[in-house]
Amino acid sequence: MSTEIEWTDETWNPITGCTKTSPGCKNCYAERMARRLAGRYGYPEAPHHFDVALRPDRLEQPLGWRRPRMIFVCSMSDLFHEGVPWEFILWVYKTIKRTPQHTYQILTKRPKRMLSLQPHIWGELPNVWLGVSVENPDCLWRVEELLKIPAAVRFVSLEPLLGAVDLWPYLDPQYFEPIYYSKSNPTLSWVICGGESGPGARPMDLQWAMDVHEQCRAAGVPFFGKQASGLRPGVPLLLEGREVKEWPNGG
Repeated sequence: MSTEIEWTDETWNPITGCTKTSPGCKNCYAERMARRLAGRYGYPEAPHHFDVALRPDRLEQPLGWRRPRMIFVCSMSDLFHEGVPWEFILWVYKTIKRTPQHTYQILTKRPKRMLSLQPHIWGELPNVWLGVSVENPDCLWRVEELLKIPAAVRFVSLEPLLGAVDLWPYLDPQYFEPIYYSKSNPTLSWVICGGESGPGARPMDLQWAMDVHEQCRAAGVPFFGKQASGLRPGVPLLLEGREVKEWPNGG
């Protein structure tokens, strides 16, 4: 479905629903949206509106999109949630492989499961971008897991950014050297950064975003500033008085 998420063109949700796994999930926008849609458009009635649910009728949806587009996979869930059978994930990837004209952005908070499925389905498909969400320093382990998995583009979403994080070890291959699967693309290729918005939004210190931007600039990694924190969504994130919205080479 069409989306207002500015770093993608379309969302594709063959799975809906999720469970909270870390502080960044506290004010989950997807859960808030599912609550509004409860009992409609295939969402269960409350209080089960955000239970993990497979949507096999949506598996082939991208096949009907002829114009090439950037597609955010599972914006209303996590493809690698423990409640999603790996066979269903494999069906998702079959659709991805059948539609090379599209670029698929897959974002998860569960990279260990993504890595565990690697022998079955992963390969460096040119139309797949893999990313992890990181909201504070305690979640940086997700980046380390991500860097073990082959991908044309690896990215991190610092949204909502709830504390200062140091990404430099994951931006400079000479500084941090785990077991990389891709010598041609050993580090992060893209960083998205943004504050929390909506009811109960927690503040993001502008200096946290500025520090990450400086790290990206020093490493030559594109930085996409999404929004500042606050009740109203879409407030521009201004760094030194300007918006920074950069894309990886594959974008």
